[in-house]
Amino acid sequence: MPMPTEEGVSRLVAGLVAGRGFDLEGVEVSTAAGQTRVRVIVDSDETADLDSIAELSSEVSARLDEADDEFGGVRYLLEVTTPGVDRPLTADRHWRRARGRKVRVRLRPGVTPPEPGLPTSFEARAGALDGDRIALVLGGKRAPHLVTVGLGDIERAVVEVEFASPNARELELTGGVASGRPPAGADAAEHTATTVDASDSTEGIME
Repeated sequence: MPMPTEEGVSRLVAGLVAGRGFDLEGVEVSTAAGQTRVRVIVDSDETADLDSIAELSSEVSARLDEADDEFGGVRYLLEVTTPGVDRPLTADRHWRRARGRKVRVRLRPGVTPPEPGLPTSFEARAGALDGDRIALVLGGKRAPHLVTVGLGDIERAVVEVEFASPNARELELTGGVASGRPPAGADAAEHTATTVDASDSTEGIME
């Protein structure tokens, strides 16, 4: 009995995801206790509401159920969801959507930090993306100031959860939180939970 593959699922659902105005951020297929789980991860420039996720989930489920030439009789649990905040920032669109948020950046080995005394792994607030360089606000609330780093010099970067609001100067330097994204700070906690955990699960049979 053939098992679904991440590549196969991606190929089947990419058009549906794009048609709904989402980016396909990844597909994960896992099996535990005899249950196959297919997880489709999507994102967009605007906040993904539960209704949109549910509608997309129904369309994805129907498409997978029709894929008898790819999979045969495999019961699966489908989950369509948005990325968590710990999703690595690997594409230009990730950085655009992270504007205004606190990020943890790790530079590649041998890369000189953007200012003296700064370690190769540091916290900053993401600013505007300009070509292949990202503006970062260093100094926190006490002495916020801008530096820029080449995307090619970054080995890994992730958005960090915040429970305190940044000051006005920090956000001013970043250009503000990206449109349609959750606000940075304490009042983002509940909003973020409903946004990044927004998901819809359905069961079906690929046959």
